[in-house]
Amino acid sequence: MITMIRNIFWLFLVSSLFSSSISVINIWHQMLYENRKLLREVCDQYEKNNPEIKINLTYRETEELRSSYQAAAMGGSGPELIYGPSDQVGPFSAMEIIQPMDNLLSEQYFNQFVDNAIVISDKKIWMIGDVVGNHLMLIYNKDLISDPPRNTDELIEIGKKMTIDTDLDGKIDQYGLVWNFTEPFFYVPWLGGFGEWLLTDDDIPNLDTDGNVKGFKFIKSLRDEHKIIPKECDYEIANAMFKTGRAAMIINGDWSWGDYNGVVNFDIARIPKVSETDQWPSPLVSTKGYSINVNTKGSKLNQTINLLKYLTSAEVQLYFTKTLNTQPSSIAALAMPEVKNNMILNKSSQIIEVGRPMPIIPEMRAIWDSLRDQYQALLGGMVTPEIAAKKAQENSLSQIKIMNEVVKPGGEVFIIKIAAFLIIIFSSVFLYKNKSKFLSDFRKYNIAYIFFMPAFLAIVSVVVFPFIYNILISLSNYSLRTFNDWQIIGFYHYLKVFGDSQFYYVLVKTIIWTVINITFHVSLGVFLAVIINRTLPAKPILRTLLIIPWAIPQYIAALSWRGMFNQEYGAINIALTKFFSIPAIEWLSQPFEAFIACILTNIWLGFPFMMVIALGGLQSIPGDLYEAAKVDGANRWQQFKHITIPMLKPVMIPAIVLGTVWTFNNINVMWLVSNGGEPSNQTHILVSYVYKAAFNLYRYGYAASLSMIIFFILLCSTLFFLKRTKATEGVY
Repeated sequence: MITMIRNIFWLFLVSSLFSSSISVINIWHQMLYENRKLLREVCDQYEKNNPEIKINLTYRETEELRSSYQAAAMGGSGPELIYGPSDQVGPFSAMEIIQPMDNLLSEQYFNQFVDNAIVISDKKIWMIGDVVGNHLMLIYNKDLISDPPRNTDELIEIGKKMTIDTDLDGKIDQYGLVWNFTEPFFYVPWLGGFGEWLLTDDDIPNLDTDGNVKGFKFIKSLRDEHKIIPKECDYEIANAMFKTGRAAMIINGDWSWGDYNGVVNFDIARIPKVSETDQWPSPLVSTKGYSINVNTKGSKLNQTINLLKYLTSAEVQLYFTKTLNTQPSSIAALAMPEVKNNMILNKSSQIIEVGRPMPIIPEMRAIWDSLRDQYQALLGGMVTPEIAAKKAQENSLSQIKIMNEVVKPGGEVFIIKIAAFLIIIFSSVFLYKNKSKFLSDFRKYNIAYIFFMPAFLAIVSVVVFPFIYNILISLSNYSLRTFNDWQIIGFYHYLKVFGDSQFYYVLVKTIIWTVINITFHVSLGVFLAVIINRTLPAKPILRTLLIIPWAIPQYIAALSWRGMFNQEYGAINIALTKFFSIPAIEWLSQPFEAFIACILTNIWLGFPFMMVIALGGLQSIPGDLYEAAKVDGANRWQQFKHITIPMLKPVMIPAIVLGTVWTFNNINVMWLVSNGGEPSNQTHILVSYVYKAAFNLYRYGYAASLSMIIFFILLCSTLFFLKRTKATEGVY
């Protein structure tokens, strides 16, 4: 046995040394599908020319990219290159988790690019963009519209003509205009059209303005008065409607052209001028590009820089441009005939002229969140435009203050240090006293210990260490402004959590969410298990069909359900209207309805687990017990009450505990169905509230303390539940 283990070890060592000759460079990006294919192609070519380099590409959605990279950077890891929009530079540079490029690359290299491709903050270069623009525009179907509207009056006029109920069933089959109008990024151009902007010249929020109020009213009028846009419309629905010819116009970005090529006969134009002000809407203009991880050092850094030069070269940019019509940042590429003679790119350049640079300050996250909250409340009819603008301004200032807060250590820090010292001393004494017993056991069971050690180390690295680290973070001032020099400050964040009324509101909602879900999961699961346990025709097929909700990835299932909850085109409202004559429900635009939608989705996803567990328990119950009960005259309910339930108890109680923990912490369903807490951040549960605090507002200490509170809530409730139900006691 020892010899075999030794051989395996040497084999692993030799293979590791052999593979170490290959240097792996990781790139995290948020490119769309067509862009991803081209990126893979150019990286394959680079690997062919540089066989010592292996490039791993990982796609992450924009928000996931930000949060995942922040989390990775905390632990000193992450990819060598990060590709995304320029606004991520603000928080990343403030946290110092990306490297300034000034001393890594020559001035000659930087001179190859247009000015707005070089992202600068605090007089340092943090990103090199390979694409310029990333901006919104009006995209129209030339088969439906010959000339695009030049102003909002024409937009409304053409929109009304193109909004058609083709089959006269009272439901609109083709809209004049669609876009993701519930998101602030897609609303902001109109703010510029009404003569205002997000920030003052001093980078202070500028949301409580007449222009913002007028912009709010204008969007509502397009939906409620003129009815040229759908009542509900997220990005995916808008995109699908335009691609299938059910919308004549869409407001979308230059990143969408590749998706429309060969599908829609489209052209682009500026977003129509606001007739009231005679001003052009101002889309946000930014670059997309590469930043270098601060943890990339030595020879790996040199290899990463060489790869960066290749990916941002004129040749690679031109390859993307030829295929996807992207606006290159390379001066040499811009001078090529393929770019100069490209009509789409020429029009795009004209749109960029009326745009505004994307702010890269880290405080923008607080501004976006505050604007999104009140803007969606307005669209849902919960506030007036005036109140929405006022509250958006107040909330943004408040959130910025919290975001930039640097808390100093309190008096309790000394007590914490003493407690930590005592824990270390007592642990050391305990280990010292038991070392002889441990050594004796090790000599006696050395093979068992050797095989156990990898699992032990894995548990320590992925469970114990993160848990202890989270405790430390919860006692610290870890935040945006103290990312690399945080201190232990005491119980400040715990007191902050318990003093926040929002915490109790979200806690109650989380408890309601958990209780309702688990109740339906268990009741439906046991009910279906009892049915399936009987002799039925096509029993295997039925069992397979009932397990499907559990087998489908949550991400896909949640997004599918979100589509079904759409007010106009969702399958649920169509069924309610057609078969039950119930008016269409605003599932995703009202807080209560959105919360119910999330619950219904999670019930559908969760009951199969309980059904499988219950079915296994039922099949283990001896049939003799039921035969004896029948002889004694027990009916079906009595048999179920006195035999089935007690016998299922040891099986179901652990499953209920697991289900409770999963549901309590189930961010996927809540986040995806509600699209991050929509409407107006009213559908958060505690775990999504933690996520927002950590990765939207960079309040890591606060988020860590909240996560510890969640842990103790679940721990105490689980222990209480197990004790009261006596789940660990035998039944025989």
